[in-house]
Amino acid sequence: MFCEQNGALKQEASSMAALSLSSIRSSVFIFILLSLIFALPLFVQCNTDASDVQALQVMYSSLNGPWQLTNWKSNGGDPCAEAWKGITCEGSAVVSIQISGLGLSGTMGYLLSNLMSLRTFDLSDNNIHDTLPYQLPPNITSLNLARNNFSGNLPYSLSTMASLAYLNVSHNSISQSVGDVFANLAHLSSLDLSFNNFSGDLPSSFGSLSNLTSLYVQNNQMTGSLDVLSGLPLASLNVANNHFSGWIPRELISLPTFISDGNSFDNGPAPPPPPYNPPPPGRFRSNRSRSASGAHTPPSSNGESSDSDNGLSVGAVVGIILGSTFLVLIALLCIVVCIRKNKRKNVGTLASNGSRPGSTNDINTQVQEPRVKSFAAVTDLKPPPAEKLAVDRLQGHSGSIKRMKSPITATSYTVASLQTATNSFSQEYLVGEGSFGRVYKGEFPNGKILAIKKIDNAALSLQEEDNFLEAVSNMSRLRHPNIISLAGYCTEHGQRLLVYEYVGNGSLHDMLHFTDDDGKTLSWNARVRVALGTARALEYLHEVCLPSVVHRNFKSANILLDEELNPHLSDCGLAALTPNTERQVSTQMVGSFGYSAPEFALSGVYTVKSDVYSFGVVMLELLTGRKPLDSSRTRSEQSLVRWATPQLHDIDALAKMVDPTLNGMYPAKSLSRFADIIALCVQPEPEFRPPMSEVVQALVRLVQRASIVKRRSNDEFGFTQKTPDHEAFDMSF
Repeated sequence: MFCEQNGALKQEASSMAALSLSSIRSSVFIFILLSLIFALPLFVQCNTDASDVQALQVMYSSLNGPWQLTNWKSNGGDPCAEAWKGITCEGSAVVSIQISGLGLSGTMGYLLSNLMSLRTFDLSDNNIHDTLPYQLPPNITSLNLARNNFSGNLPYSLSTMASLAYLNVSHNSISQSVGDVFANLAHLSSLDLSFNNFSGDLPSSFGSLSNLTSLYVQNNQMTGSLDVLSGLPLASLNVANNHFSGWIPRELISLPTFISDGNSFDNGPAPPPPPYNPPPPGRFRSNRSRSASGAHTPPSSNGESSDSDNGLSVGAVVGIILGSTFLVLIALLCIVVCIRKNKRKNVGTLASNGSRPGSTNDINTQVQEPRVKSFAAVTDLKPPPAEKLAVDRLQGHSGSIKRMKSPITATSYTVASLQTATNSFSQEYLVGEGSFGRVYKGEFPNGKILAIKKIDNAALSLQEEDNFLEAVSNMSRLRHPNIISLAGYCTEHGQRLLVYEYVGNGSLHDMLHFTDDDGKTLSWNARVRVALGTARALEYLHEVCLPSVVHRNFKSANILLDEELNPHLSDCGLAALTPNTERQVSTQMVGSFGYSAPEFALSGVYTVKSDVYSFGVVMLELLTGRKPLDSSRTRSEQSLVRWATPQLHDIDALAKMVDPTLNGMYPAKSLSRFADIIALCVQPEPEFRPPMSEVVQALVRLVQRASIVKRRSNDEFGFTQKTPDHEAFDMSF
């Protein structure tokens, strides 16, 4: 009996053990299966979007201090799968970059507009310098660039960032006016522009910031009144230590936090608004109001009326609304489909695009075409300035620019005042002569010195005279530290005169080609800085201005140097006075054939890529000290481009090409990289020349790598004495 029971127990235990083992195996199998299911998206989506990788690689190459950016790479890599420091992804898209307080310097790179999915971007508390990139991530919601060393002004691409809710650029060196770029930023709730060098009035587009609750503009140089802020839902406002004036609006005085010390406001509360003024924009307005007797008041002065005045029935209104909604949904669906198709096409292009001969590490031409397409997609969204819209509308109605009512920010001068300033345009005041006429130095009674260009009316046709004021209006809005500003104009008595700021240290052409043997010559570092400054000027004209401004007469004679040898590009916008036809080949550009791109010489058509070619020729002048065309040399060396181009990638030949006045005082690798940039710019095919934004970034990297171990005291301002002694350079770059 016991044996039977024992056997039964053993059998039952064996069955239970088998069942337990089977259950364990099933559980393990289910666990592994579930793990694979949940891990599958990680394997499928580990590859980061190609355009995001490209943008991060360029940023990594542009920033200094890469030891802080763990796992980042300048070539290859997978930011999402490899957990690059500060990078957050959703699927294959980079949605957040947070690398604040890492001691980074350098620049931000030039491909940020590729980061189409980026929402949070925090680079605060570093030492990043240079101007803010013209193209920023377009769909960002939070941008923090505070406490760096940024300069320049706010980029126009801000106007396209409709999702932006938080913007902080405080504690930098950003200057000029704030810029009227806020009209489309309805989601912006916090804006910090404090501790910069902003000047001018608050932009009128601030009135469109219907969700702005916090605004900080303290410690700037801003002027004007605060009236544009009166209709905003602000809770915190700091305008201290500026130059604001006028009355403080009543709505601002009652804010929970309002700091206004250090300004020139009028004392006391603001006077009441005049009767029947509509309420400030952004505040709630009722379409109907009732008097004490219950009767409707008349319609308001802004044209609004009550529902009873509307001739449409309720059913008709509902029908219109439903129909409109249906059409909008169909349009949105079409747009989404098109965007997805284009995105797949761009990714395919990026994957299949190969490198071409002559590419360098400084400018990655393998990805040039996708980058240009992405840039164009963003710039197409930029609205032109309000003044430009006014010009276009008036031209369409009036047909004559003389009746244009668009504001011109330049001063209108009388002929008499300009004659007085130049002693009746006497020879002693003549400082130069160009294709449009002569340039005189003008000395005004207030002590100001300006340059006055007296345009030869024979250079303008009747139709072009009609366009003169339009050209003046456009030129007066060009604002860049490396572009000579238009200060005024004159159209009296049939005269056409332009008044510019005066730069009195001569032109780059004279500095390179007409310096006395016993004088001074530009050092290598000064030449690189001149190239970088003029490249930035062209980048502004080509890629910031809308529409793009083509210079069409870019040459060393139009690059003026100040006392610190900073370059200032002249004649910007003057090309608008001449048609882009072959007529100009025989009239305006005779003296500039050495700078002219092949396509211009053949067809007379000039584009931004033609400017890039001319810039490459100027870089050749800086490198060799030779003129673009020099009939005094042997026939094979008369054309600078033809002579120099075959030797740009030959190290030994390159060393022999260098301006002998430098006495060998230059870093060899810096020279080689400089030559690589030239080779790309002077390519005969326009489509292969890089955009100026890439040229700027290549020159920025060159400047960052340059390191002089010993600097002579007489090179403080970029000059080098002609002496056989050589400066010691760090040749490791």
